[in-house]
Parts: sequence; structure tokens; C-alpha cells
Amino acid sequence: MSPNRKATELLQSKTDIQNWGARRASRKRKYKTTSKKVENYIVLDFETTGFRAGADRIIQIGALKFINHERVEVLNTFINPERHIPITITRLTGITNEMVEWAPTIEQKIEELIEFIGDYPIIAHNASFDMGFLYALDNIEGIQIPEYTVIDTVQLARKTITETPNHKLGTLAKYLQLEHDAHDAIGDCLATAAIYQYCTAQ
Repeated sequence: MSPNRKATELLQSKTDIQNWGARRASRKRKYKTTSKKVENYIVLDFETTGFRAGADRIIQIGALKFINHERVEVLNTFINPERHIPITITRLTGITNEMVEWAPTIEQKIEELIEFIGDYPIIAHNASFDMGFLYALDNIEGIQIPEYTVIDTVQLARKTITETPNHKLGTLAKYLQLEHDAHDAIGDCLATAAIYQYCTAQ
């Protein structure tokens, strides 16, 4: 087998795994999706040890609370995944094993996140990814994840922004000329919020 063909098959395999994870998460999901415009919301992003919800672990929580489209509160914390962070993830996120060594575990922080979200809708970019990781925690050690209403900025952007070659977060941030600290949970939240506000203003 040629190296190019092998690389193509590996990439396809990775895509299949991600899609399978998203399908598995959607089968179990307790959340509702909507495209309704809201003025008060939580923007949420996780950095993780990999792409498989339930198998991989969260290493950073980023959440921003917006009231009348104004940022009023921030939740930002590293999470100790209690496992090794692969070098590929460190290269992507900048998060090292040393940075999370003394961080709290997700079990120690999930109640704070649930309280932070409250009854607000959640906005996320490629929401099935983040929701998959959130709901993978449901019923573990007595954790109960509420049924949230979720708005996916990928879906909004596909309807509103037709000039870009794709609707990845980085592509949209560049199109909107945003300062974007990519693959940092708060940086991604800020870009997601700007994309949401742009799309709903059109």
C-alpha cells in the first residue's frame, strides 16, 4: 500500500471514529437543539485528551456567561484528566501534563459548571463534540447533567456565512477578522460568541 493511500485511510478512519462518537452521543443525548435567537446564554468549550467522548477526558473548561450579549462572568479552569496527555494534544492546545498535575478533576468541578450554566441555553461551535463530553459524565458517581437547550454556531454559520470554504472555528474567526487564541477553551469561547452575535445580527 502506498504511503499516500495509507495516510488517506488513516484520516478516513479518524473521521469515522469522530462521527461514530457524535452519533453515539446523539443517541444518548438529553439536550435539545434550537436556532432561536437569545440574548442571555452560556458559551462553552472543552479542550480534551482526544476526540472520543466517554473514552477521552476533559483537560480544560472554558465558559462565558452573556447577559444582553454582554460578557458578565467567566469560568476557566484546567482539569486533571488522571491520564497522560498525548504530545499531539499538547502541540494542538499548548496544555502539558505538568500544567494539569495539580488541577482539580472533572468530578470536583462539574457541579460548579452546572451551577454556572444554570437555566441558560448553551452556545458551542460543533456542539455535538462538547455536549458529547458533557453528557459522558451523566450518571457517573451520581452526577446528573440537566437537559440543556443548545445552539450550534456551525449550523448558524452555514446558513449565514456562505463565502468561506468551510465553517471551522478558525476559518470563521479569520473571515470576521477576530483575534483568536485557537484551541484555548476561553479563546474558542470568545470566537464562538462573536460568531453567534454576528450570525444573529444578520
